Amino acid sequence: MITANQYLMVGAILFAIGVLGFLTRRNIIVLLMCIELMINGAGLAFVSFCRQMGSLEGQVFVLFAMVIAAVEIAVGLSIILLVFRNRATLDADEMESLKW
Repeated sequence: MITANQYLMVGAILFAIGVLGFLTRRNIIVLLMCIELMINGAGLAFVSFCRQMGSLEGQVFVLFAMVIAAVEIAVGLSIILLVFRNRATLDADEMESLKW
């Protein structure tokens, strides 16, 4: 049987990979994927805590957080698509201002 510590370790590893990717990569799509990894790692840790406590409220909270993250990605990808059409690049370092 998988213990809560193992779930927490996987959540911490997911979060750490997301932070490392966010700090080292410059492609905007990769940055969004790293943000999703961080959200999923934190959600997994939250669910493991709530499972250990025998509560279902945490799972409902994480479900809402996943829905909000999906909406955030949809809006982010639409903004990225518009930026790519106007600037022809997805490098975050080259986008210094919001001026077109």
